Amino acid sequence: MAAAAHAPSVRETFLPDTASTRHYIGAWAVLSVVQYFVAETAVIGAWAGPEPYSRRTGLISDLGAVHCGIYEDRSICSPLHFLMNASFVVQGLGMLLGALLLGSALLRIAARPGVRVAASHTGETPWFAAVGARVLTGTAGTGTVIVGLVPEDLGSGWHVAGAVMYFSAGALALLLLGGLWLRQTPLGWFILASGGVSAAAVVTSGVTGLHVPEPGTLERLMGYPITIGLAAAGLVIAQRVRQERSVRRALRARAVQGTGPT
Repeated sequence: MAAAAHAPSVRETFLPDTASTRHYIGAWAVLSVVQYFVAETAVIGAWAGPEPYSRRTGLISDLGAVHCGIYEDRSICSPLHFLMNASFVVQGLGMLLGALLLGSALLRIAARPGVRVAASHTGETPWFAAVGARVLTGTAGTGTVIVGLVPEDLGSGWHVAGAVMYFSAGALALLLLGGLWLRQTPLGWFILASGGVSAAAVVTSGVTGLHVPEPGTLERLMGYPITIGLAAAGLVIAQRVRQERSVRRALRARAVQGTGPT
């Protein structure tokens, strides 16, 4: 990893502005993906199929199916399908917003308080990894938006394409980000492990075609680590930005006091 440096006197030559509102919004957008678990629990609670829904055997997309009936030999009926699909879309938009607003420079040093990086980054592997993590997160977000807009039982291949985008790109994004933060924070290991679990499950799914005793478990091993890993990353970034904003407010307050009447 390229060496990082403390902010010099000429701040314009160094990146990023860690206290910017843009980064604060981006961090909370990524953190918002945890709403998925609340929505999924509510939708499962309203399941009206002939058999109770099980996370071990039921596929995630079944919760967003619009119609009740038999779909690919599975009997499905999800009265709150609109909530599940809305959750997919919100999750994807949060990932997209984070990918757009969280700069590559910030991703490089978000887990290292007080550190900034030089604006010159030609050929730096950490910079390319940060850019890759952003692109992959945006790709995964686009995929889950498609999943929410095109439920599985509408007879469109876009649903499967969106799911593949989400699972594969999301796992790779976590692997890159975890590797980038490995020496910066213990959470780097957690994020890297999340990406590894998801990637292994994606490969297993591709090999088996989800024809396993517990397809729901396998699918959740693909998806849950992505949501949890991204939320952890969003929390780290949000804390860094909040700390920088607090320091900046304190400095402004001190400056005002220093210029006041004596």
